[in-house]
Amino acid sequence: MTAHSATAAGVRTGGPQDDGPKIVEHVVGWTLVVVVAMLVTQLGLL
Repeated sequence: MTAHSATAAGVRTGGPQDDGPKIVEHVVGWTLVVVVAMLVTQLGLL
């Protein structure tokens, strides 16, 4: 089996799932942004 035929067959490599809830990713991402911003301001790094 060549690399082209393996990728054409849709072999999963353990990456992020495409069918997961996107809202959870957005909420966690924005929460991380807010936490980092609070940390930066509290430490006076900006």
